[in-house]
Amino acid sequence: MKILVAVDGSAFALAAVDFITSRRTLLGDEPDLELFNVQAPIPARAARAVGKKALAAYYRDEADKALHPAQARLKRAGIFAHSEYRVGQAAAEIAQRAEDDQADLIVMGSHGHGVLAGLVLGSVINSVLARSKRPVLAVRAGSAGNAARALDDSLRVGIAVDGSKYSRIAMRYVLRQRALFGAAPNFFLLNVVPDFSLAAMPDLAGVPIPAFTPEQVTALQGRAFESVMAPMRKLLAVAKVRAEEVRLVGNAGAEIAAVAKKRKLDLIVLGSHGRGAFRRAVLGSVATRVAAHSEVPLLLIRDA
Repeated sequence: MKILVAVDGSAFALAAVDFITSRRTLLGDEPDLELFNVQAPIPARAARAVGKKALAAYYRDEADKALHPAQARLKRAGIFAHSEYRVGQAAAEIAQRAEDDQADLIVMGSHGHGVLAGLVLGSVINSVLARSKRPVLAVRAGSAGNAARALDDSLRVGIAVDGSKYSRIAMRYVLRQRALFGAAPNFFLLNVVPDFSLAAMPDLAGVPIPAFTPEQVTALQGRAFESVMAPMRKLLAVAKVRAEEVRLVGNAGAEIAAVAKKRKLDLIVLGSHGRGAFRRAVLGSVATRVAAHSEVPLLLIRDA
């Protein structure tokens, strides 16, 4: 597995590194790991005044400040990683490096905060998602703030599924890269069914009345759930992997975030419907809401 870990010297980036050091099963498979830093270019007038040699030394020293703490963490864990830096726009350089390396995973620490689409994961992660279809693991700000709590090798992983091709792509990635989740992970398939009980139709007086009886609502939700789970079960059966099925009702993002807290999940996997240049569109509305409501690391799988 080829993993690109973007680091900038922040506590968030180190939390992402700590996540990788907790992956004993994955590391036992000797993945190809690279630490990558991007330095913002200084203005052209200042660059000319400093000179090429001094400027190169400046960039190298600044990159070392970001790379060395991450290298030290990996070294203490007995992990070898290549290190590289570039000068340019962070998201563009990270996305290009991932493409050049044919990376199986980009790992980034999330600076995100708040509930606005551009803040919940951080502008750099959103921009990387806009530029690359490589899977992105965003280790959330809360993990860094809590000193990156130690994770067991075997994770509790929630996989959001909705019957779309994006969730099937996400499932196939999980099954193909099982070592990332540990020797004996616990998988939970999370599906949010429509709340048919809210459907209403007007009577002759124009007063809304329920469109379905409680029994009909239960039956409709059951059928919706089965239509989503049936193809997932086939993929799991072929891979000989078990997963607990969890049916939720309500706002998809909020419900997935809530069950992540209730079930003490270590990671949420989401197939991203994102496309285009707008941050909310790139991330996808459900992923945006999950990110806004939860600090659990998010693994975002794009349409390959």
